[in-house]
Amino acid sequence: MTNAPVKTRFAPSPSGLLHLGNLRTALFNALLARSADGKLLLRIEDTDVERSDDRFVEALQADLQWLGLAWQEGPGVEAHSGPYRQSQRDAIYQSLFQRLLGEGHAYHCFCTDEELKRARERQRAAGKPPRYAGTCAGIPAKEAQARVDDGAAATLRFRVPAGRTVVFDDLVRGEQRFASDDLGDFVIRRADGSASFLFCNAVDDSAMQVSHVLRGEDHLTNTPRQCLVLDTIGLPRPRWGHLPMILGEDGAPLSKRNGSRSVQELRESGIVPAALLNYLARLGHSDADNSLRDLPGLAATFRLEQIGRAPARFDHGQLLHWQELALRALEPAALQQWMAAAAGDLLPQEQQAAFAELVAPNVHLHADVRRWANACFAAELDHSEVATTTFREAGSAFFAAAADAADQDWAALTALVQQASGARGKGLFLPLRLALTGEPHGPELAPLHAMMGPERARARFDQAAGLALAEH
Repeated sequence: MTNAPVKTRFAPSPSGLLHLGNLRTALFNALLARSADGKLLLRIEDTDVERSDDRFVEALQADLQWLGLAWQEGPGVEAHSGPYRQSQRDAIYQSLFQRLLGEGHAYHCFCTDEELKRARERQRAAGKPPRYAGTCAGIPAKEAQARVDDGAAATLRFRVPAGRTVVFDDLVRGEQRFASDDLGDFVIRRADGSASFLFCNAVDDSAMQVSHVLRGEDHLTNTPRQCLVLDTIGLPRPRWGHLPMILGEDGAPLSKRNGSRSVQELRESGIVPAALLNYLARLGHSDADNSLRDLPGLAATFRLEQIGRAPARFDHGQLLHWQELALRALEPAALQQWMAAAAGDLLPQEQQAAFAELVAPNVHLHADVRRWANACFAAELDHSEVATTTFREAGSAFFAAAADAADQDWAALTALVQQASGARGKGLFLPLRLALTGEPHGPELAPLHAMMGPERARARFDQAAGLALAEH
């Protein structure tokens, strides 16, 4: 396939929500396709009926569309190589199974799960790698078929040829060599009649003319088996590249426990597409250009040789860095919309523009927006013990003076409070900030006070005065 147009693919199983590892795989395949003026194909691998759910098919397509990762072939974008759900391609697989059986390249296996488990345990105890021992390989084909016809449960195994070396050039890791004697005969059809991942994944990549496959390194040992299947059937191989795994901040494989979140969860938290794409484009791929870019810009510097082989470590702080850059790049109307979606009814419509401009440097996520919307517009604040202690130290007269001057502009208000209390510097501005927002740090106080208006500011100062008088 070296001279074929570049076609990559993303082929998720719809058994859960789209997570960061799978999303990075989708992104790298999309960037490789764009960088070569090629196509990205989306295929749904749903042959595992028990684990597949149409809800997740819809969710993952919605996530990809939200991120701008459009596919040029797949569900909704049909071409000659469809259908693009493997559950609708069973006739293709069954025809190939019959061919492999007829040519002696596959055989029925009647071993139960318990028998296979005990065999693996014996192999481990003997210090050998666990692989299928070939128990059913010698059963005559007619006898095996008769047992199947009588209702015996059987998988179908691919007969691995002995004494061969399977070689392929990995796009990320270079030449890879595997001895066929180490592989063991493997299942290509489950006992329920459905095609296994190893089989249909390889067959569909070739049948759909996929030229390049970037996928996780956990699939590396699947590749020699898929090479054997395709070579035996007479189908061309794609070129595979195996991406380094993603670790959590604790150095363990990324999981929900150590920081992994679904794309849906990240979206709901307020992460914007540009932040997620720019971060993941650099997770395991080096890029000298650290500017925020759109997909064409990211594709322009995407190179296979810049994909690392060492595990990449997820860093939530880095994701927030890209989020900050992405929020800064939003048009004012888009930023207001993003904040309004987070703040909900707390944020008056007429204040959206002023609020967005004021708090933008202090927010990264929707939770930050809600916190500041509450600080600016809630009827009352829940003050911390630290804030209450500060109020007592300032004294009720301090806040009475502030309340009396609430309808003045900020410069006049602070001058009057300073004159009444003698407070200066931090002793003047920290109590005022805590009284107005409940927060020790945040946006500039002058525009914040103006946005609140005198009635709300006076109510906040009165609340602080009351807390200053309250007993411990």
